Formats: sequence, structure tokens, C-alpha cells
Amino acid sequence: MTIENEEDLRKLKIISRIVYETLMIMRKHLKPGISTLELDEIGRKNLNRYGANSAPKVTYDFPGYTCISINEEAAHGIPSERIVKPGDVVNIDVSAELDGYFGDTGGTFPVPPVDPRIEYLCQSTRTALKNAMKVARAGAKVNQIGLAIEKTAKRAGFVTIKDLGSHGIGRGLHEEPNFIANFYDKNDTRRLEEGQVITIEPFLSTGSESTTTALDGWSLCTAPGNFSAQYEYTMVISKNKPLVLTTL
Repeated sequence: MTIENEEDLRKLKIISRIVYETLMIMRKHLKPGISTLELDEIGRKNLNRYGANSAPKVTYDFPGYTCISINEEAAHGIPSERIVKPGDVVNIDVSAELDGYFGDTGGTFPVPPVDPRIEYLCQSTRTALKNAMKVARAGAKVNQIGLAIEKTAKRAGFVTIKDLGSHGIGRGLHEEPNFIANFYDKNDTRRLEEGQVITIEPFLSTGSESTTTALDGWSLCTAPGNFSAQYEYTMVISKNKPLVLTTL
């Protein structure tokens, strides 16, 4: 969506703050011994506290309130009885709706002890997000986001997952531009507009450039032994730097 008035911005800020707060609370409780189902329940309770609805559940009938992906799972992991173990690489993605507006955020949180290469992967993915935001300006081509992410990944010795990407958001969970690639797509001639609401969520990987859908029908997995990281903000495009909404 494109913001049309102050009410649009106010309500987007509210739901975006709620999903970010929920992510931070779940991160606080992430530790060895907790199940992803218990972690999801913590997220559900915080969303319910504000009257917010899980976006993947209301939009896609997802079998969980949040997406929790571990190790070779890159995205859309289903909360279950799976127990978090030391050394796991856990991605939590929280998106929700309130009063007809959607917010979306996510992050990757390695569980100690953390492998130095995984720490570097996460650091590089955060850098990719920052670099992508630097080029996300009104009038810029959408593909400059993917170019910035891909360049950052290559410099760090990683690859990007090419079938996952960022997206427009606002009145729905996924809106135009409905897929913003994590790599440079020379054929993408779309341009960002002032007031446009999007997410930027780079996916960097230790080796896999694509995912396959697990037998559960939801979890998107990379190759065995591969790890990936993702960080995501919801933001509003302007002539200068984007206005990040997923913050406290």
C-alpha cells in the first residue's frame, strides 16, 4: 500500500510495534529446552494482549501463530514439540493484523554456544539489510535492493536464497511489489514510490541458493548441513532514508 494520510501511518506504526515487541519477547524466552510450540504460545499471548491477529493464520490458515524455523529450515517453520538445543540456529518471523493493517518482522537468533561462522553469517545478513535500506529511496529501482543484498553476501563469502524475498505490505500481508528479490534482477524495472510500505528481509545462506518444501507442506528447507539467516523490517519509503516501523 501507499500511505495516504496520518491515520494510515499511525495504525501501521501500532501494528508494527506490536509485532516487533512480540519478536523481542519470544527472543528473550528462546533457550535450550523450550519447544517451538511453547515459544509460539508466548507470541500468541502477546498478540492477543493487543487484540492483534496472526497474519499467517488469518491469511493462509498457517498451523501456528508465528513461524519458527531451525537450522536447515530457512522459513515458514511450523511450531511443534521440537525442542530447542544448544547450538541451534533459530529464525522467528512475526506478522500480524490489527484494524485492517499489517506489520511484519523477523530475526535469526543462534542459541549458545554459537559457531563463529554462524555469528558472521548473522552479522553479514544484518549488514545486508542496512545496505539495502540505503538504496531504498523513492524513485529508485526495486532491483537495487537485491543488488545491495547480493553484493554484501558475496563480499562475506555467502550466497542469497533466490526463491525468498521481500514484499509490499499494509492492507494485506503480501502486496505489490509482491516479490523483491534477494539478488540483482536486471529485468525488474519497477520503481519505489514515496509513501510505499514494504518489508526488506535479506536471506543469506552458507551455501544453498534455493529451498524445497518439507513434507509438512509449509517449512522451506535448504540442503542438509546448510544454515541461513534472515532479518526483516517493515518500513515506509521516502525521498531520503526509509522510516522503519518495526521498532519500540
